[in-house]
Amino acid sequence: MSHDQRLHDRFVRLCEIPSPTGDERAVADDVLAELRGLGVDVIEDGAAAAARAGAGNLIARVPGAGERWVSFFAHLDTVPHHGPVRAELVDGVFRSAGDTILGADNKAAVTVLVELAARAAEGAPPPVGLELVLTVAEEDGLRGAKELDVSALRSEFGFVLDHATPIGEIITAAPTYNRVIADFEGTEAHSGIRPEAGHSAIEAAAAAVGAMQLGRLDDATTSNVGVIRGGTASNVVAGECRIEAEARSLDEARAAAATAQLVDACTWAASEGRCDVDVDVVEMFRGYRLASSAPAVRLAREALARIGIEPRETATGGGSDANALMAQGFDCVLLANGTEANHTPSESVGSARITEMLAVCEAIVELAARSEGGG
Repeated sequence: MSHDQRLHDRFVRLCEIPSPTGDERAVADDVLAELRGLGVDVIEDGAAAAARAGAGNLIARVPGAGERWVSFFAHLDTVPHHGPVRAELVDGVFRSAGDTILGADNKAAVTVLVELAARAAEGAPPPVGLELVLTVAEEDGLRGAKELDVSALRSEFGFVLDHATPIGEIITAAPTYNRVIADFEGTEAHSGIRPEAGHSAIEAAAAAVGAMQLGRLDDATTSNVGVIRGGTASNVVAGECRIEAEARSLDEARAAAATAQLVDACTWAASEGRCDVDVDVVEMFRGYRLASSAPAVRLAREALARIGIEPRETATGGGSDANALMAQGFDCVLLANGTEANHTPSESVGSARITEMLAVCEAIVELAARSEGGG
């Protein structure tokens, strides 16, 4: 079997193992078995309980010819889905054969990291040590990466392969993301007999949404209401209603201001509607910004150029394990991995993109062996 065929077969196998957040055990066991079968040193940390995950984070290490180490990160979990995943390759592109997600987010990257270990195990030691970290519970708050003991990592910096854009993009800025959950409590009453005795929690929540500044607020900031639910029946003035909203910004102060505006709208609307409201604000992840001169950014640029891809530095409105790692003081760069339409039944990734991402990682490893490339 060729290396590329092994790579693509592994991708299909991993995609077809269900692993929604909190249920990563089966896919973690599969990866553990393959790595241990290759003779690779791999451990599972104790993050499962704290991360509310089905397994802990996996950390595999392949010693290199030199003392330097470079780390690569991917996550094992996917968003929830109904029914089994069936992956198919049509005209060089992997897609879901059914109406589920494919799971290329992030199993395309998991596939690449396991292949890095496999190729290193088969031949001479790589020029630098490989530290391959496979996290859990990424899709719901980066919980696995938040529980990772970064002080135990041997690398100076790392690369997270988890951005659904064309390969070549180097993500140097990501937002702070705050989640806002507002629970409105009104007074129930019969809507046809004594509606005036009731205070509608739904009406108050609707007024709050109407007062919110939503959508793209500026080039760096967005705000959204994604869920509103409440009430018990059409003939009952609603006694309860919940809003789930968010604010994100590349500017931490703007994220705080946009979050405060959501909270203020809820407080005002509850008062106007003679309801109570309990508002909970949770920072899901902290934003960051990397300089073009940062060692990991330089190394990513050089690696992409080496394999003939034009590097492009950009910002994102989404989050990744890079946010959690940067917040703990571990420098890392988020890289595009060529996947498309993640989290939907239209999700896809070209077989050539998986091979290309592997080539990017191999170029990073080779260049990291140089003292100027490793920072």
